[in-house]
Amino acid sequence: MRRMEEQALSQYDGTWDKLYIAARKVQYERKSSHLLEVGSVSVALLTEKGDICVGVCMDATCSLRMCAERNAIANMITNGENQIVKIVVVMSDGKVGMPCRTCQKFFMQLDKDAGKIEILCDYATKKVIQLGKLFQDW
Repeated sequence: MRRMEEQALSQYDGTWDKLYIAARKVQYERKSSHLLEVGSVSVALLTEKGDICVGVCMDATCSLRMCAERNAIANMITNGENQIVKIVVVMSDGKVGMPCRTCQKFFMQLDKDAGKIEILCDYATKKVIQLGKLFQDW
C-alpha cells in the first residue's frame, strides 16, 4: 500500500487545488450597484506560461452579461497570453461546474491547440475532460 501512496504523491502536483483556491479567493457574490451583481461564479485558468488568471461573472439588469470564463480570458489576454492549459469553473455553491457552451466555443477559437485544454469536471475525484472531446467535429 505504501508504494501506491508514494506513486500517487509523485504524480500529484497540486495544480487543480491551486486553481480551485484561486477561483474561490475571488468568488463572493455581491452587488456592485443596485443594477449589477457580480461574483457568484468564478474561474481560474492556467496559462501555457504557468500564470493563473481569474475572473468572476457580472450580471447587469440591462441584460448585458459577462461570464467568469470570459472575464478570466480577458485577464489572460490583457496580460499578453492566449493559451490555456487548464481551467476550473466554481459555481455559487462552491462545486466545480462546466463552462457554458458559449464559452467552450470561445475557448476553441483562442488558438490551434485549444482542444487540449483540460477542464476540471469534479473536484473530489479530479475528473478531467479535454475541451476537444466536447467538439469532435470542430
